Amino acid sequence: MDLGKEKEKEKWGLDLNLSIEEYSTGLGFQDFLEKEKQAENDQLGHDFGRGSDFRIRERGADVETGDFTSSKRLRYTIEEKGKAKVDCGGSQVNLDFDLNLDLWGFEKDPVEGKMDTWPFEAELLSLGPFMHDFFPDSVERNSLVENYDVSRRKGITRKDIALSSVRERKSRRKEQKLMQREIARNVAPRFAHLGPQEQLKQQEEKKVKLREIDLELEVELDDSQSPFSLALEAVKMRQNVRKGSLTGLSESFFKWVPANAEGSDALSRKVHTLLDLSLNALGKNADAIVSLEHVPDKLRHRLSQLVSDCGVMDAHFVELLARGSPTEIRLRNISRLTEDEFAKIFGVCDTKDLTVLQLDLCGRCMPDYVLRDTLARSSHRLPSLATISLKGAHRLSDIGLTQLAASAPALQSINLSQCSLLTSQGISDFTSCFESTLRELYVDDCQNIDAMIILPALKKLKHLEVLSVSGIETVSDDFVIGLVKASGINMKELRLANCMQLTDISLRIVGKNCPNLCALDLCYLHNLTDSALRHLANGCRSIRRLKLCRNGSSTYYSDEAIAAFLEASGQSLDVLSLNNIHRVAHNTALSIAKCSRNLVSLDLSWCRKLTDEALGLIVDSCFSLKLLKLFGCTQLSMWPASPLPVQNKMNQSQIPDGNDSRVGTPGITEAFLNGHSNPRVQIIGCKTGPVLEHLDVLESQENPLRYSPLTSLC
Repeated sequence: MDLGKEKEKEKWGLDLNLSIEEYSTGLGFQDFLEKEKQAENDQLGHDFGRGSDFRIRERGADVETGDFTSSKRLRYTIEEKGKAKVDCGGSQVNLDFDLNLDLWGFEKDPVEGKMDTWPFEAELLSLGPFMHDFFPDSVERNSLVENYDVSRRKGITRKDIALSSVRERKSRRKEQKLMQREIARNVAPRFAHLGPQEQLKQQEEKKVKLREIDLELEVELDDSQSPFSLALEAVKMRQNVRKGSLTGLSESFFKWVPANAEGSDALSRKVHTLLDLSLNALGKNADAIVSLEHVPDKLRHRLSQLVSDCGVMDAHFVELLARGSPTEIRLRNISRLTEDEFAKIFGVCDTKDLTVLQLDLCGRCMPDYVLRDTLARSSHRLPSLATISLKGAHRLSDIGLTQLAASAPALQSINLSQCSLLTSQGISDFTSCFESTLRELYVDDCQNIDAMIILPALKKLKHLEVLSVSGIETVSDDFVIGLVKASGINMKELRLANCMQLTDISLRIVGKNCPNLCALDLCYLHNLTDSALRHLANGCRSIRRLKLCRNGSSTYYSDEAIAAFLEASGQSLDVLSLNNIHRVAHNTALSIAKCSRNLVSLDLSWCRKLTDEALGLIVDSCFSLKLLKLFGCTQLSMWPASPLPVQNKMNQSQIPDGNDSRVGTPGITEAFLNGHSNPRVQIIGCKTGPVLEHLDVLESQENPLRYSPLTSLC
């Protein structure tokens, strides 16, 4: 190559007087960084080498005339591939960098001592450390060099290649920004708190939405003639009559006389049956049991509960339940089992006749691979299984759930509460396998599930009767509306506790579309008002279990509204929870005693406005009542319980109403505890005692498929 032509070309300059730190930061290559900036502005092509050499560029130097601002610095120029000439104040020293290095896959020709590369490769080799910023991915650099000859034959210039790489880098950065923005948008609602203005705006939007739903609903009769309105009017009239006749606090709202304490059956000591005593002894000595053969499933279940409550559930007792060919295995707590113990027991268990399988709190012993090697070892390994509970299986993922679906083709009920690894896609895929058979689905506290994503799959379930989505933050009015409009006619039970976004809109749609609803859990919902009770009373007339625990931090159910609900549709109730509903008072007590006499379980904990007389009337009127919870009801009153002197009596305007914060009760006293006449009722929470003895009462386990028995489906 002509040396004169090479000298006419611009050459790159490297300042050898810089330190290593300055070199590593690129301070000696400012012109290269300027060239990279120009490349991003679509002016890159002419700066890349036009031959096999580089052009000298130095800050403050004129390339054409060779007039440099500093002639004392060492410089070198590349005049031949692999060689360099150092210019030191006029004298030149030739340096031969014959290192035989393999940079990016290029090697020197062993014969000629030249780089066996195309011209652009020499530039890439010399700029290696700094080309990382221009080509972030080394694979892209290699592919660019390897495919250059092909691109050159197709007429693609170096400028096109450079511009294409710059555009690709910009596109990749843009995609990363969009991805980060989307992630931030999805995460932000979990940490955001609405201000006063945002809350008002949200309330206005809900009101607009409620008006839109009103337009979609059919024309209703005059609300003044609805069952709830008539009952509410009667309650208010009764209250006005009593207030009108009340001349002082000495008169009571109730006429209840305690039974004779000496002859009362309530004071008699409860006598345990021989069966209860035997099961308790077996539960405490479960390690000594050698066989449960020929023991009925009902007694096995009771014994399993006792063993779990005693905290002695181990591999020995689990093996006793799984021995032979069982039809039911119910274990409330197997957290002590290891993976090896679980695999050893259920790996050889005969599951052909198994219809009920309860393995709660099995997170430690049942990950996906253990489930695959035991219960889901083969397709149709659980041919008769109708209900399964895997509550607390925190190591179960979508993969294990899919394997379980293939093993149990006849599944009708599944409890996946607190399975934290399950996702929306896993639930959708699982339910798609049981569109014609699944009746009960429990996914409480599965925080990776988005309610709106699984909604289309839930709509396809033809016989869905029970749905529990308690604790899922994404459950909203839209979800409930879409679900009950599609499956409301078959819905028997809804559990919506801790779904904080729900409002009265959801309960209006539930009341209109779920006429056969039997159980409803509305605990810890702070946006519900008396309107929710009105919709339920007018639409759901057959509710048997209702839970209204701790509803309302800013708005409360009123005493009159609860009483009107009980008057309108409380005749069928057998379980009622009004835990921590602060406004519950005399009207509610009168309605319970009058209209809810079929109650079996009643929770009035922290309802501190109820007196001995009110509770006595309830217990004596509800002959079926077996359990009464009164935690937090033993406070002292700020108002005197004894009759006031004549001179201290209050007039009508001074009588405290239900909104007065000073209103209290004398507390639950021995007059009620020993004076009621219901020998069947068990009262817990009034006195400090061994609460664990009532654990089975506080956390009662309901049988699965209670609305559609297995016998009717087989």
